[in-house]
Amino acid sequence: MAGVSPSAKTFTLRQGQYLAYIHLYTRLHRRPPAETDIQEYFRVSPPSVHQMVLTLERAGLIRRQPRTPRSIEVPVDSKLLPEPI
Repeated sequence: MAGVSPSAKTFTLRQGQYLAYIHLYTRLHRRPPAETDIQEYFRVSPPSVHQMVLTLERAGLIRRQPRTPRSIEVPVDSKLLPEPI
């Protein structure tokens, strides 16, 4: 999907929920969530959250800075995101 705009990429409903949560959390708190914040919100295990973050990053739906906590960015147009659960 190289060269495709982030808003043109597709994602599953669950991935969309994670993206919506990260986007909303970042707007409310003025910093991205830590993986533990995501874990607590979705009530899943730490490895599940980490795997989802890696999956979203590989798909180009988020960006992160290596070895930098709370560095998740959602380059997807917020109008395409579902409502957080």
